[in-house]
Amino acid sequence: MFKSVFFEAIEIRGKDLVTKARLASKGGFEGVHVSLHELYELGPERVNEILGEYGLRVGGSFLPFSVAESEIGFERSLSELPRLLKAASGAGCERISTWITPCSDVLPYRENFEFHVKRLKRVARTLSDYGCRLGLEFIGPFTSRRGHRFTFVHTLGEMLKLCDAIGEGNVGILLDSWHWYTSRGTLDDILALSDGDVVDVHLNDAPLGLSPEEQVDNRRKLPGETGAIDCVGFLRALKGIGYQGPVVVEPFQEDLRNMSPEDVVLLVSKSLRDVWDKV
Repeated sequence: MFKSVFFEAIEIRGKDLVTKARLASKGGFEGVHVSLHELYELGPERVNEILGEYGLRVGGSFLPFSVAESEIGFERSLSELPRLLKAASGAGCERISTWITPCSDVLPYRENFEFHVKRLKRVARTLSDYGCRLGLEFIGPFTSRRGHRFTFVHTLGEMLKLCDAIGEGNVGILLDSWHWYTSRGTLDDILALSDGDVVDVHLNDAPLGLSPEEQVDNRRKLPGETGAIDCVGFLRALKGIGYQGPVVVEPFQEDLRNMSPEDVVLLVSKSLRDVWDKV
């Protein structure tokens, strides 16, 4: 495993890659998550030059569209994906992820499952042409599904079934400790996986005083901040299955916006390092 940083997830926005690389290096990170559009606009040679100067690599990236968008929008987005992937591949970006909405007001579970299999299979095949893997994130909190007509994939077990149904060898899980915890996941669930099942990892803690079912997705804590989530056990389990990919902190804490970028990076880095050292 290696530590990577996604700056937007820690409320640092609008910085160019040179600035992000400098901050990441100062925080002791080994990778930086970069959008596909930024990789394309800079070009792989420039990306490699910037990150190489600071001893960094591209940790991963994100699918720049929703697989559940309109048919016309999906076809347009899919047609534009190869040019982005060519640049990503040249910059050493092999892990690209997206999240799956855990509910629907239109499609029952089975119909929604078939819809996602059909679309994600096409996305996975496009990524495969450029040596990239697709990570799928399930959204665990009950509060994210409450009030909607139909439930959908929201646990690790369900997401593994979706990956199997897609049937492409480059599809796996984006495993987030927050969603694992709020879906009542266990360490044994993680230990049953292999490195090939996991594409990317997010590490977060949760507020105290709420059950997993009461947690709200955008109200999180830094790793190890409260101990509500067993972040050390989570990482130990990933180490136990031989996971070799990036680990990103994604706390969605608004108070980070009131701090300087340098202070945010050092705070986030310390929280991750303190958990990491115990592993």
